[in-house]
Amino acid sequence: MKKVWENISKNRYYKMVFKNPFTYITGAVLLSITQIALFAYSGNPWGVSGTLANWGAWIYELFGGSVEKWYYFSSSGAQATLNAGILNHSGTMLNVGIVGGALLATLLASQFKWKKIKSVKQIVAAVLGGLLMGYGARLAGGCNIGALFSGIASLSLSGWVFAVFLLAGAWIGSKLLAKFFM
Repeated sequence: MKKVWENISKNRYYKMVFKNPFTYITGAVLLSITQIALFAYSGNPWGVSGTLANWGAWIYELFGGSVEKWYYFSSSGAQATLNAGILNHSGTMLNVGIVGGALLATLLASQFKWKKIKSVKQIVAAVLGGLLMGYGARLAGGCNIGALFSGIASLSLSGWVFAVFLLAGAWIGSKLLAKFFM
């Protein structure tokens, strides 16, 4: 088995796909093809954070809560999504696929490693950054995938506006990170 793996890892196609990074153009073309196929299949553009809102609602309902009267979930489409359940939701399959695919790619490229947590500051920065990004994604009506990538791909002005504020937020965030957490 070890010899078979050595032969595979020496293969130039294996190196091209799993070891060497894709060029920006290759990545853009692959993302575009994925976006087109997803839109053709589901009728919806690619999005991530809306699905996370649904997960929160499903978990809340699991513990006896009701989201029917919440504005975000008040439309018939949102209610149909919630009633269908987590396993029948294409966004759930996409999000699980993103995480699983990233893990698989990391393992196949032999790049997986555990990193030591350096300090409590690092934990605080990660948690605070994640909460702010999640909150911002819901306020903006989408994350960098749904509001930016899918917005620009569908020729929406909102995608370009999102890009401007995303860049501004990243610049401000990097300055704050360097000042308070580095």
